[in-house]
Amino acid sequence: MDWVPIVLLTFKLLVFGTGMFFAIKWHYDKGKKKKAAEKNGQAPSPPVE
Repeated sequence: MDWVPIVLLTFKLLVFGTGMFFAIKWHYDKGKKKKAAEKNGQAPSPPVE
């Protein structure tokens, strides 16, 4: 049963790593979209809550 912590830690790192990747990507894309809208002279859309 020495393999259980290794498997669980690996799974945890994969889940958190994937989550962090998509969170960073979402924020980056959101900033890029806002910057493009400002460049084109359009008002940025209101934040979604």
